[in-house]
Amino acid sequence: MSPLVALVVGLVLGGVATATVILGRRRSFDGPAPTEAVGPPEAAFARRLLDLMDPAVVLVDVDDAILLANPSARALGIVRGSRLLVPELLALVQAVRSGGSRRADVRLPGDLAGAGPRLMGVHGVRLHSGTVPLPGPVALVLQDITETRRTEAVRRDFVANVGHELKTPVGALALLAEAIEQAADDPEAVQRFAGRIARESDRLGRLVRELIDLSRLQGGEPLPELVPVEVDDVIAEAVDRTRTAARAKDLQIAVGGHAGLVVRGVESQLVTAVTNLLANAVAYSEGANRIAVAARARSGFAEIAVTDSGVGIPRKDRQRVFERFYRVDQSRATSTGGTGLGLAIVKHVASNHGGSVTVWSEEGLGSTFTLRIPLSSGATSDPHGEPVAADSSKEAS
Repeated sequence: MSPLVALVVGLVLGGVATATVILGRRRSFDGPAPTEAVGPPEAAFARRLLDLMDPAVVLVDVDDAILLANPSARALGIVRGSRLLVPELLALVQAVRSGGSRRADVRLPGDLAGAGPRLMGVHGVRLHSGTVPLPGPVALVLQDITETRRTEAVRRDFVANVGHELKTPVGALALLAEAIEQAADDPEAVQRFAGRIARESDRLGRLVRELIDLSRLQGGEPLPELVPVEVDDVIAEAVDRTRTAARAKDLQIAVGGHAGLVVRGVESQLVTAVTNLLANAVAYSEGANRIAVAARARSGFAEIAVTDSGVGIPRKDRQRVFERFYRVDQSRATSTGGTGLGLAIVKHVASNHGGSVTVWSEEGLGSTFTLRIPLSSGATSDPHGEPVAADSSKEAS
């Protein structure tokens, strides 16, 4: 029995003998009446402690009537009057009566408390002591483990995905090293294999760097102090980092929008986010197209929009593109050289700055990713939020 459950059981047992005082209702057990009882002050203290506890506590009588339910339990919506509303909890109560202590995960439907479905870790204990003869009531202690289980699932997926992503370049490097050894007498083959080793090494290094960046953004390190940052400088640096890759695909990057916007943030993180959006646009654009990046002020936020004329994103994938390692088309992963972490990093940068990132896309027409970051106090804003005219842009590459 965990210390928390032991404490709850101790409090409940102390109050069972004086349940009439605590609950203002009669109750009875089969068998002789208790010979010892906790006085009213102690019972009141026990009830007060239960009421202050964050875990939900429910005491169920032998006839399945509720003897006690603290505010946390009632807030979950599992109790109405003197009855439990969740069949799975009633089944657990029966199992505890027949077999002793039980643990189970019980999923509560979202319409009970109106806060969405929840997964509760439930510990059921049959109560009996010198003052409470068998068969006694059953205490249920419920703790919300929704986020814990979600985090565990994310961690498992993350480890599995990292292993898969690392295995690909590491395996390629091993094969290429073996190929070079076997082609020692063929300079052209050695040169070709060496070039591929360099590309795979670059991909592996980029994956490791992005994993480190993502770990920092997710709380591995404290967020640096937010300071005023010029949006123009962020965009200029991001365009400069992406220019070589864009030129290699005969793509032009057009910069436009409102000048002079200032946000509060960490410049290096914002540059990384915009660079990732531009790199994503370059990776999924083909032919002599143009990529546009523009900033404007709207409703207290600076909106940095990156637009491409690429392949677009299917509707079913649009909200998943910000997940770690998620790719719309797995077959393009190698050709684009992406790690599947770029947009996840953008999402966490936006969240850490109190902003957001959204996507509009149509297959065959392209995509627009919009990063929204709160403006710095006193920064210029556009109360109308009008789109930037096309002729206000300039070619950056």
